[in-house]
Amino acid sequence: MIVIAKNEEHNIADCLSGVDFCDEKLVLDSGSTDATVAKAQSLGAVCHVAADWQGFGRQKNRALDLAKNDWVLSLDADERVSAELALEIQQALSTYSQQSVAFEIPRLTQFCGQWIRHCGWTPDYVLRVFRRSEARFSDDLVHEKLQIVSQKTTIIRLKSPLLHLSYPTSQAYWVKLQRYSQDWAQQKYAEGRRTNMLRAALSGMFAFVRSYILRLGFLDGSMGFAVCTMQAQAAFGKYFELYCLSRQNAKQ
Repeated sequence: MIVIAKNEEHNIADCLSGVDFCDEKLVLDSGSTDATVAKAQSLGAVCHVAADWQGFGRQKNRALDLAKNDWVLSLDADERVSAELALEIQQALSTYSQQSVAFEIPRLTQFCGQWIRHCGWTPDYVLRVFRRSEARFSDDLVHEKLQIVSQKTTIIRLKSPLLHLSYPTSQAYWVKLQRYSQDWAQQKYAEGRRTNMLRAALSGMFAFVRSYILRLGFLDGSMGFAVCTMQAQAAFGKYFELYCLSRQNAKQ
């Protein structure tokens, strides 16, 4: 099991407590100033530090390179493996131990204390269990993807959900939104992408309609409305960051 972390002392214990079935618990710390490393070590995790942050994708590949076992379970610090999911993973690995397979897990995300079951958040299948030799993470600064490098690998979907506690408060959402928007804009600008305010505005409006109406966000009640509104803000925000970045560099 691998996880990257920075200042996650409030999350790391609960994250690691659900993966006692793993032969190795590896934490790659990104330069925490809190007790993340100490807590992880107290729970039997092997901890490494790589403080020169180069983005989520490259950091996860560093953790992957440090792992010793053939099979890998990749988690984020704000994710939880339930007893049911732990059992299902173990049974799947036993059944397919001699085959070239990887496993997607349905992720269920909580927003401000409520599980969100629509808005495009559910079902949210994430590829998390795989052979170390058959997959690598993309080099994206944010929203990295696990990419299967072997054409022989079959992807199988598990049934038990991975619990995602990413947004305990609205403040946590806004902090993450700002970071992701800036990282996304910097990456797209470096790739030669440019935009304008009309594109930013239309992205925000379309994101709300898609999430609230087409993806039935209204069925999640008031929190569903909040999630869809914030998703619209996120869509607008990343293009607005790119627009501002383009303007700033054009003046130099």
